[in-house]
Amino acid sequence: MEIISQGEVRFRIWAPSSAGMRLRIEGRDDRQMTPAGDGWFELVVHGVYPGARYSFVLPGEKTAPDPASRAQVSGTESPSLVVDPLAYAWKNSGWRGRPWHEAVFYELHVGTFTAEGTFRAAAERLQELAELGITAIELMPVAAFYGERGWGYDGVLQYAPHTAYGDPDDMKHFIDTAHGLGMMVVLDVVYNHFGIYGNYLTHYAPDFFDPERGTPWGPAPDFGRQPTRDFVLENALYWLEEFFIDGLRLDAIDHFVDKPGRTPLLTELGTRVAASFPGREIHLIIEDARNVTGPMELQSDGTRRFVAKWNDDFHHVAHVIATGETAGYYLDFSADPFRLLRRSLAEGFVYQGEPRPTLDGKTVGEPSGHLPPSAFVNFLQNHDQIGNRAFGERLRSTTDPRLVDALLAVLLLSPQVPLLFMGEEFACEQPFVFFCDHPQEVREADYQGRLREARNFGHDADHAADIEGLPDPNDRKTFETSKLDWAAAETPKGRAYRAFVGDLVEARRRFVWPLTARATEMGGRILTQKDGLIAIDWVFDEGKLELRANLTGSSSEVPAVDGRIVHRWPKDATMARTGALELAPYAVCLAAGRHG
Repeated sequence: MEIISQGEVRFRIWAPSSAGMRLRIEGRDDRQMTPAGDGWFELVVHGVYPGARYSFVLPGEKTAPDPASRAQVSGTESPSLVVDPLAYAWKNSGWRGRPWHEAVFYELHVGTFTAEGTFRAAAERLQELAELGITAIELMPVAAFYGERGWGYDGVLQYAPHTAYGDPDDMKHFIDTAHGLGMMVVLDVVYNHFGIYGNYLTHYAPDFFDPERGTPWGPAPDFGRQPTRDFVLENALYWLEEFFIDGLRLDAIDHFVDKPGRTPLLTELGTRVAASFPGREIHLIIEDARNVTGPMELQSDGTRRFVAKWNDDFHHVAHVIATGETAGYYLDFSADPFRLLRRSLAEGFVYQGEPRPTLDGKTVGEPSGHLPPSAFVNFLQNHDQIGNRAFGERLRSTTDPRLVDALLAVLLLSPQVPLLFMGEEFACEQPFVFFCDHPQEVREADYQGRLREARNFGHDADHAADIEGLPDPNDRKTFETSKLDWAAAETPKGRAYRAFVGDLVEARRRFVWPLTARATEMGGRILTQKDGLIAIDWVFDEGKLELRANLTGSSSEVPAVDGRIVHRWPKDATMARTGALELAPYAVCLAAGRHG
């Protein structure tokens, strides 16, 4: 749908498998569309204004929403709405973004971030995040998906914000509010597959998908076909341009498959984004289980098309240290985990070409120490690592909270880009569980799938069916119990923890940002190999960061620092010794200074 002028709209759809297509505008039109070549149909209609409801009608009278719908009347099976993309009056139209090294991420799910579960309600909470020092919001996917509730990774209408969250202007208001508070907004987008339910493309454009390939989650787009390729590329530009989004996090790019002889989709996307938004700070981030470095490598023009990768390695080894869990993929990080944690902090990936036991010895990863620390987004928790547990337990409810505090201090004081999951800033222990709203006939299969998933988190796979009280993902109670309890943030414990996090973020702003702003490589040097201890120096052109941490329950000595200690947790965490520092149990300190 394209507004040509006031009251004049062009409707287009690619339906190569359809003998014809009609356009139905509720209350006024039901007209045959004109073939435009290469499987396209189009029709220009006069007297159509924002708010008009329309659908496409396939032979056999089956109706379908616009695959590029900007808004839906209700769900993905309802009519689409004509939307004026220029109607919203931006208050912060001069916003140009923030430098990447200043990112302190906060991941949130719109539907459970507030009781209302809307963009407007979420916008009301942004002030306190900004006051905490959060500089970047990462939205879990908002593209319209089947049903009322879900995580969003099964979107089928990639251009339309999910109706339950609000309309396009509500989403723009959320972004505008964030910008007014100095915060970037990055959107999680899913191009490796489309959702199964409510996916009408399979009816009239099956060629959109690759018949020889699928994913564990749904049909995979065929990037060898130009209409499919254009749909994805234009969608990325759409969010960045019309919604003023500051960046995109591309989900599971290891499931992208390019056709021989074609420019890789990621390459083309990075090039087009860089060329389309001069003067704006736009940041592209990837998720990729292969630990590849190619997308983040320095280009000939001195820029990086993709600034960072979500670093699951850091999470997995930190989780093993915190909980002792070794089931599922955690097995790969269970042998000498403190050595692996040090390697991740100093070099980026844990696996840089070594065999992984759970992959039958298959080698994974590439050397990563030559990348800047900002090429890695590190986290202790995120939606996947909480919600895919059988009961959605957060880290604090599975281990010693003192160790969690120490690991959070390591996360926020290290030079890599940190990410918090909603509620983590006030020590939330409330579960965040996988939830969905799928058709009735597949709900039992969904439940059985959750039972199988339990094997990755310490439950006996042979007796998974005996897990008592496993939440049913389609039960509305599962969704409701995952809504963030903001009352907990106002308790004495919640306020104290926010102060703890705020102090760490402030230390990061004052002492880490200045040294990492122009860092071109990790520069990490490991100074101790003792179990439970972290002593790493990062040497940059601008100076040196020295992190010392004791992740054990007894006092221990770590190598001394050269620079001035600029942050310590607890406040009396260190005592100087000749040639060493003595750290209290679960203590962390950071020093900064010149090198050489």
